[in-house]
Amino acid sequence: MTLNIAEVKTFKNSKNMLCFAVSPGKSLKEALLWAQSEDRLTAGVYESAKIMTDDPDSVSFCVLAMDEEFQCDIALQIHFTLIQSFCFDNDISIVRVSDMQRLAEIVGDKAEPLEDAHCVLITNPADGSWEDPALEKLHLFCEESRRLNDWVPEISLPER
Repeated sequence: MTLNIAEVKTFKNSKNMLCFAVSPGKSLKEALLWAQSEDRLTAGVYESAKIMTDDPDSVSFCVLAMDEEFQCDIALQIHFTLIQSFCFDNDISIVRVSDMQRLAEIVGDKAEPLEDAHCVLITNPADGSWEDPALEKLHLFCEESRRLNDWVPEISLPER
């Protein structure tokens, strides 16, 4: 029997079963909005690469968004490969979304459209005292995906 990871609603965590109450897409949106409200979001391939280089331990989660530009831009594909490799080497959970425009709407400023939402990072809070249930669900989703050999799972963002 083949399972589609996007449809799996129950995940194993060690010996316990953990239910995924909301879809991974809704959890991603919640985590992005929460991180944005706390000024812990970084958007843009180059901005993200700078943070990953300067302070990789501060990065908690990475989202790579693909669009038509990705298919035609070899440099962007190389950046994605390097970012993915960096995330694997530093135990940073990573997912893909296929709708960069929707991701830009979620994390962008209403007054000024986000130019580059190909890569979005969620960083840890400075004091380390925060826990985000949506982000924890995403980490578990990524862990289960890796167990099923889906190293960079794709998540569909919810509609408006």
